[in-house]
Amino acid sequence: MKKSKAGYRQPTIDEQQVLEQMTVRLVLREEEPRCNEHLEQEHYLRSSQLVGEHLRYVVTWRGQWLALATWSAAALHLKARDQFIGWSEEQRRQRLALVVNNSRLLVLPQCHYPNLVSRFMKLMLGRLSEDWQKAWGHPVALAETFVDPQLYQGTAYKVSGWSQLGETSGWKRSAVDFYQKHERPKQVWVRELVKQACVKLRAPQLRPDWVVVAVNVPPRCTAKVAQITSLIAGLRREVPEFRSRKALAYPVAGMLALTAMAIFSGVAKGYEDLAEYAATLSQGQLRALGFRLDRHSGRVRCPKASCFERVLAGVESVAVERTLLRWQVQVLGPTQDRLVILDGKAIRHADVEVVNAVDGCGRWLGSAVVPEGTNEIPVARLQLAKLDLAGKIVLADAAHTQVETVQQILYEGGADYLLTVKANQKELVKTLETLLTPQRFSPCADRAHACDDPRVEPGPVRNPGARLPGNHPGPSGFSGSPHDRSAQTPSAA
Repeated sequence: MKKSKAGYRQPTIDEQQVLEQMTVRLVLREEEPRCNEHLEQEHYLRSSQLVGEHLRYVVTWRGQWLALATWSAAALHLKARDQFIGWSEEQRRQRLALVVNNSRLLVLPQCHYPNLVSRFMKLMLGRLSEDWQKAWGHPVALAETFVDPQLYQGTAYKVSGWSQLGETSGWKRSAVDFYQKHERPKQVWVRELVKQACVKLRAPQLRPDWVVVAVNVPPRCTAKVAQITSLIAGLRREVPEFRSRKALAYPVAGMLALTAMAIFSGVAKGYEDLAEYAATLSQGQLRALGFRLDRHSGRVRCPKASCFERVLAGVESVAVERTLLRWQVQVLGPTQDRLVILDGKAIRHADVEVVNAVDGCGRWLGSAVVPEGTNEIPVARLQLAKLDLAGKIVLADAAHTQVETVQQILYEGGADYLLTVKANQKELVKTLETLLTPQRFSPCADRAHACDDPRVEPGPVRNPGARLPGNHPGPSGFSGSPHDRSAQTPSAA
């Protein structure tokens, strides 16, 4: 039942003293159980659970708690809010951490003083972004909250500068990916914490101090169903299914296609990250990969980390590489970059070293595993032999500054190279220092162009072309040099 509108009254002298002297601070870690107990017993939701990044605030006066508030991660999907900001779906996904939700607001019993909530809100919002920066490493730009209109009117938010955008559609999350309809929509209220926050949130480029939130967002699959289908077709031709029929809920072609898309999106840490990436796929993308429906839920399930581990341990790497490179050309076209960059990387926690080849734009050109008992130098040469190097420039670190590697790049591949030299390559460093040291030219033949080096004595004037063909003295004793011709008499000429 909706509460009746209470008449407004002025605070008493004692209450005004409380409002002027009260302080707002963060709830200390050891005080969190007490805060949670108040919320569970006295808040109408009867819950103290917070989602994602969060903070707790308390109002105190002379050590007495007056009111509590909690802030947590913003709602994942909120139509009214997203329309108010005007950002795209991808911007929402990457920048949602800049929005926070006032998930609980509670005035403790016997503390319902006039203007207490509005003063609490003003002091709290004034420090919220700075506190969030210290706690979670980034500021916040917009605040949101929900008000149940059957219980409250939202007056405390209205007088604090919040704006009502509308109502929710009446759904609540009851599982990780399942929502349940209810008949109790709530009002949506928002407040900008910085000037023109919505304009900045939907801008093509974020403010420098906001970029960190987009960097930390895990990648998701953006491939179209047609692209997935073309990759699946190539993998089915090249990579045979090596598992039993019981494991075909996730065919090997679909698993490899999913792994490739994850790597191209920047997922490179391990099987758990692959499983998290798989969870971002839509039902249409999962069906395109050939994954089967769960007969109980009627939905296509995502593979777990153990499934990726089993599949990747049993496939033939050469066939997979060949298929992926062909698909990459089909989707992106031939590479136009002249650079070929070789780099060896050790895969963490796997005791495996891989030599990768990429172009200057980061496009993958191939990979090879370094066999046990050897190093990346011969593997890099095998990788170079598979590439078309004509007219390109090969870049590599000091490990590949080897005569045989250079000869392969220059003479066999028809490419140039730019290799690193380190101080421990003493003979090569000494040679390079000699080549790159400025050298003085020998003294000129003409005194007017004598060497500037004061240590060099000027020599006699001589013919600079005396040793060149055609400059030997003739019968007259003069050579064909213009210096000698100028000394001849007209009759001798």
